[in-house]
Amino acid sequence: MRKVLLTGDRPSGQLHLGHYVGSLKSRLALQDSGDYDCFILIADVQALTDNFKNPQKVRDNVLEVALDYLAVGLDPARTTLAIQSLVRALPELTVYYLNLVTLARLERNPTVKSEIDQKGFGASIPAGFLCYPVSQAADITFCKANVVPVGADQRPMLEQTREIVRTFNSIYGEVLVEPEALVPEGESESRLPGTTGNDTKMSKSLGNAIYLADDADTLRAKVRQMYTDPTHLKVNDPGHVEGNTVFTYLDVFATDKAAVADLKEHYRRGGLGDVKVKDYLFEVLNAELEPIRSRRADLARDLGYVLDILAQGSEYANQVADGTLAEVRSAMRIDYFKDGAA
Repeated sequence: MRKVLLTGDRPSGQLHLGHYVGSLKSRLALQDSGDYDCFILIADVQALTDNFKNPQKVRDNVLEVALDYLAVGLDPARTTLAIQSLVRALPELTVYYLNLVTLARLERNPTVKSEIDQKGFGASIPAGFLCYPVSQAADITFCKANVVPVGADQRPMLEQTREIVRTFNSIYGEVLVEPEALVPEGESESRLPGTTGNDTKMSKSLGNAIYLADDADTLRAKVRQMYTDPTHLKVNDPGHVEGNTVFTYLDVFATDKAAVADLKEHYRRGGLGDVKVKDYLFEVLNAELEPIRSRRADLARDLGYVLDILAQGSEYANQVADGTLAEVRSAMRIDYFKDGAA
């Protein structure tokens, strides 16, 4: 039997190369393997936990994320693309799961603690943000996902879901499926740094991202501004490859490994300027992004088609979620009018 896979993204901005390397390429491989029933949620409810004052930003980016999904090759015939807020059962499941986790446990979640620090909430933490791991448990369990692709920073979130599932099943009976982490091969190598240096990962909020939708001129400008080696002041100076963001990107994206090895050797001994290396990186990245950019532009000219895909995917997700919710309500003894009898 095929396994069920669940993953998704918050629609707080367009998707960038970090998403492409860290998740989108592996999702394509999983979709194309034929081994999984794939569900991908555009998590607008989760995005609202820290964008509640700007709902238009979230609304606009639902379509942006959908365009990125389709442009890279996610196929609605093989992968269900759904909008989180349109799956009616999810809020109800979240309420039931909230009874199964303590406030102290939510506060100990290291992923949530880290994000709270990053966002500077201080003592004014929105309750919805603190509890979003419980909402995420509803996302994962509505389709009885067996596997959830995760990176190292998201493992605590999945473990919280696993705990909720175990608690529910121990009290009410074996209804929910306990999901397993699916760690992409080479996950540690797929942590793409931002354009400003290897000390930070690519992020919308940090302004160090190359987006899948960037045109060639924008891409060239961003590559030209990338962090290299601060000690490489003159062309003839020996340069450092380690920690040099341009070479990190070449290691990830360049298919001609021999050419990259030659560039590294030349750079180390001196006589190779940063501009030439960056121009080579631009050509490599532009070749990777041009087909995606072209498909995205075609799709953007027919947003009705994109909206239809999201509507159909959300409706299918609703059918699946309603079935799980009916089992949950029955197990909890709150299916009062099942078969017409109280």
